Amino acid sequence: MTRTVGILIFDEVEVLDFCGPFEVFSVTRNLVTQTSDEADKPFTVYLVAEHEALVRTRGGMMVQPHYTTANCPHLDLLLVPGGWGTRREVGNRPLIEWITERDRQTELTASVCTGAFMLAEAGLLDGRRATTHWQSIERMAHAYPGVHVLPNVRYVDEGRIITSAGISAGIDMSLYLVQKWLGHDVAAQTARSMEYKANYEL
Repeated sequence: MTRTVGILIFDEVEVLDFCGPFEVFSVTRNLVTQTSDEADKPFTVYLVAEHEALVRTRGGMMVQPHYTTANCPHLDLLLVPGGWGTRREVGNRPLIEWITERDRQTELTASVCTGAFMLAEAGLLDGRRATTHWQSIERMAHAYPGVHVLPNVRYVDEGRIITSAGISAGIDMSLYLVQKWLGHDVAAQTARSMEYKANYEL
């Protein structure tokens, strides 16, 4: 089974918030032995934006999305990263409504860093535990009192909704999802191939 991962991007998105998970899911292979065979890829990963135009990330990197929100295919996992752009996008009603609609169709919906604010704005974190970047914990708790915001954790698994702390924590969350779906050995192999030491027990 190949799962489809869609990572939302927008102007002023934090680079590692989306590139870290993109790397994890794109380099994961089903087999424990090293292989580059495309047939062994358990994930197809897409970048999704509201429009076809290049997205200017935080730091100025220009990124071309694969799809727009209008033509994006079915997603098994929707991942919403953070960055300064989330402060603007929480007020973007069409985009928030798209997240809400997509969540009804996904197996899992996840956020990295302040992407959690967009999930909260969509109502997906009401009554749930969640986390975000450590600098935004208090701001999120104040803005969304219906969310039980947790500090000092790398990620929070609430079943269909998973949130992670800031930036590099998105890599740990993504490896955790690989482990959840494909098992310990595949997740450990993925971390090794990235030369990444996960901040949780693999």
